[in-house]
Amino acid sequence: MGRGKFKGKPTGHRHFSTPEELLAGTSARPRTFKQEKAEVEEEEESEEEVEDEQEKKKGTQGIIEIENPNLERSKNVKAKDADMGRTTELSRREREEIEKQKAHERYMRLQEQGKTEQARKDLERLALIRQQRAEAAKKREEEKAAKEQKKVEARK
Repeated sequence: MGRGKFKGKPTGHRHFSTPEELLAGTSARPRTFKQEKAEVEEEEESEEEVEDEQEKKKGTQGIIEIENPNLERSKNVKAKDADMGRTTELSRREREEIEKQKAHERYMRLQEQGKTEQARKDLERLALIRQQRAEAAKKREEEKAAKEQKKVEARK
């Protein structure tokens, strides 16, 4: 039977085991998880025994002992061996960030006390504004009093 120009996808083909294959144990079907787990454990135990007896090295490593200074070995530190008293050093960026925060806090304290140049200028400006407002308030009171006197004189 012709299928035309395009062929079907290969994923659609399914293979079913026959009852004879299942009985014979030659089926391509995967084993159950428990059986696989048991077999894996047996293989690991046998591999460990072989590794203990003889460690094979690749290439010439077994013949020539080479110490590579660039080779990083994993540094596994156990919890009981870890030194809790030792503090870790901060990176440059972290250290600079902390210094920046401390400098800003110090500047703000001096600013509140009025010891910085900017604080002095602000206080001078504030005193000038208060003085101008006080003068304006005094002038308004005088004008108000003058208006009331005119009213009183006009009534007489």
